[in-house]
Amino acid sequence: MAWPKSLNAAGIIEKLKQKIASLQQQWRRTRREIERLRQENEQLRQERERLREENEWLKRQLEEAQRASKRQAAPFSRGRRKADPQRPGRKSGAAYGRRYGKAIPEHVDQVIAVPAPVRCECGGKLKVESIKSQYQQEIVRKTIWRRFDIPICRCQLCHKRVQGRDPRQTSDALGAAAVQLGPDALALAVQMNKGLGIPHADVAAVLKDSFQLQVNRSTICRAVERVARRGEATWHALRDAARRSMVNAIDETGWNVEAQLRWLWVVVSEQVTFCDILPGRGFEQAAALLGPDYDGWLTHDGWAVYYKFLRAGHQSCIAHLLRRCRDMAAVASASAARFPLQVKALLEKGLALRDRYNQGELSRHGLWTATGRLEAQLDRLLVRPVRDSANRRLKNHLWRERSYLFTFLYCPGLDATNNAAERALRPLVVARKNWGGNRTAKGARAQAVLTSILQTARQQGKNPLDRLIALLVGKDPAKILDLVPPTREIPQDSSPGPPPRKVRARDPLELVALYAVPKAVDGTQVSVQP
Repeated sequence: MAWPKSLNAAGIIEKLKQKIASLQQQWRRTRREIERLRQENEQLRQERERLREENEWLKRQLEEAQRASKRQAAPFSRGRRKADPQRPGRKSGAAYGRRYGKAIPEHVDQVIAVPAPVRCECGGKLKVESIKSQYQQEIVRKTIWRRFDIPICRCQLCHKRVQGRDPRQTSDALGAAAVQLGPDALALAVQMNKGLGIPHADVAAVLKDSFQLQVNRSTICRAVERVARRGEATWHALRDAARRSMVNAIDETGWNVEAQLRWLWVVVSEQVTFCDILPGRGFEQAAALLGPDYDGWLTHDGWAVYYKFLRAGHQSCIAHLLRRCRDMAAVASASAARFPLQVKALLEKGLALRDRYNQGELSRHGLWTATGRLEAQLDRLLVRPVRDSANRRLKNHLWRERSYLFTFLYCPGLDATNNAAERALRPLVVARKNWGGNRTAKGARAQAVLTSILQTARQQGKNPLDRLIALLVGKDPAKILDLVPPTREIPQDSSPGPPPRKVRARDPLELVALYAVPKAVDGTQVSVQP
């Protein structure tokens, strides 16, 4: 280092001190920067570790959710067992509950005397002290042959050929088609195929193994078409009854016809179930079921097409929203799960209000007041900002459904869910898994006709087999079965909830709540639709 000649030793020392001080200050700044970078690096490392753990947790949750949708029963569920599970079966003692038993039959067709055992296990002789009775209800697997001796007549005036007919005949065919199946066998085959979703080949196997009936699949297929053809008049009458119903639950699902995607629609009222298979899932198809001017109440899953029934009142299914909130909370982080859990709590409060009203704990005035407070809580929740994308989608959906979430509280007796339509679709979904759909358009029409008749009969507590037999033995193609209600229906609430513990007298205003837009306590109209 070269120093100027004019500087003396004191000046050189002063310069060195300044240089050292500058280097020390620079070193301190560098050390602080290193320390800041070290802290920032530590924070980033911790954040990376947290994100890695959260990612692993989300992967596990997603895997469990996907597995649960396909493996719901042990041992395939792979869920963790409870540490202290409850004992299976009925409780002992007073906690057993109400005991039920089958009534002893008034008439017994066969009495069997059971021989007494000769000796005890110890070798001692036995003495009969009393005789106790046990009853068994059994089916008789017996196939009979009938022969109908049919008179063939000729009219003396017009020379027309006329033959007799017995009420148990299903056809007038003679000659090569003189050997047939009876109405009970055909009705059972149709019931197994369309009512239980069993394929034609399996139906033939059941009839052969159980009753020694040699039946071909084509025979069952022709029987299905014949019954459906004779039931079309009843099917059209059921559609008219559904249009007259004050309240309907409506839903749709995919269906295959000729290997092409179609849609199976179902409309369920208090006494009628109507099904149809249509080429789309738009308003045109929905209006083909109920008519474009349907002015009753609709409970559905929130599909936008249903809101095009402008004259109808709407109730969006609460069960769908509860399930969506539960599924979102199961796979979301702790902060993101807060919003769906809050929505779920509000919806459950609405169901609790309905149950309290049904049990007589709330008046109609109190029910509507509490409903207004519940809606205010929902509004305050929806105006809060959310960051998670799934929560934003749920929030936007709730804004669209806002006017239709608590209609069942303003109209006591209206179902809070579309469970009736879901239950009507469930057997058809099982059948779709068994044999995929229909091969022809004629088969799809038969599916819709027979499903409507069978489910309506079961819904009204009538024997489906008797209705199928009535169609098989009838000759009138315009015959309508006794399944069509004559007047407009007033439904009962079928949504999940405890039965009412008290019986309250319903006043006239409440009895007409389903027939008009409900009134608030101050006399103003409550808006339940756009």
